[in-house]
Amino acid sequence: MRLPWQKNGNGKEPARVATDDGVILKLDDIHTYYGTIHALKGVSIEVRAGEIVTLIGANGAGKSTTLRSINGLNHPREGRIVFQGTDITDTAPHDIVRMGISQSPEGRKIFPRMSVLENLEMGAYQRQKGPEIQEDLERVYSLFPRLKERLQQKAGTMSGGEQQMLAMGRALMARPKLLLLDEPSMGLAPIFVEKIFEIIREINQQGTPILLVEQNALMALDTASRGYVLETGHVALADDAKSLRDNEQVRKTYLGEE
Repeated sequence: MRLPWQKNGNGKEPARVATDDGVILKLDDIHTYYGTIHALKGVSIEVRAGEIVTLIGANGAGKSTTLRSINGLNHPREGRIVFQGTDITDTAPHDIVRMGISQSPEGRKIFPRMSVLENLEMGAYQRQKGPEIQEDLERVYSLFPRLKERLQQKAGTMSGGEQQMLAMGRALMARPKLLLLDEPSMGLAPIFVEKIFEIIREINQQGTPILLVEQNALMALDTASRGYVLETGHVALADDAKSLRDNEQVRKTYLGEE
């Protein structure tokens, strides 16, 4: 039975859609616009259970717009987005979170004047209070021990790496069935970049599929199982991560090799 909150943007219940076994997210020929600017021009990608899938590409290629199309902040004008067999193309962002898609946004977007604990609790604001919330807090503490040491500290006074950990921990507090990560390594010192990607792999090993947007193509392809290369709003290449890393065009354009 459909729950009352599981409605799309026009108030109708999302349609159930037949999907391939194992596919939890499927974008089919997505066209997304910013006013008259045609940002995504027929993007088709999928994420299967247990995977880390990465989107790589230059600035302006459409990576973040793809995530905004999925999370409901920019509804596509054409195409269809299906999550766990339900059409979510026109679903409101807060309903998409309730259905199980959570995002750690580009630039972290933590609440700087709130404490670390209050930020984490905001990640679970749509959930019923109970023992599961505490269980998820403990999970976040195990992934990010530094956060547990700073629970009462104002989030805005932490380092960039610590704020990134907080943004990811806050996203996990929604107990997502799919985690969207937008540029998790942006602006971080190399030691924090290594740590963040270790944690991304651990989150995935714990059972959470991840769609990763990342400028650091080398780290992204080392971490992901599959990847898509976006160029000016369309998918230019799609393959398993190892094959993309070995691709001469990818190596020259995105990995900085001659």
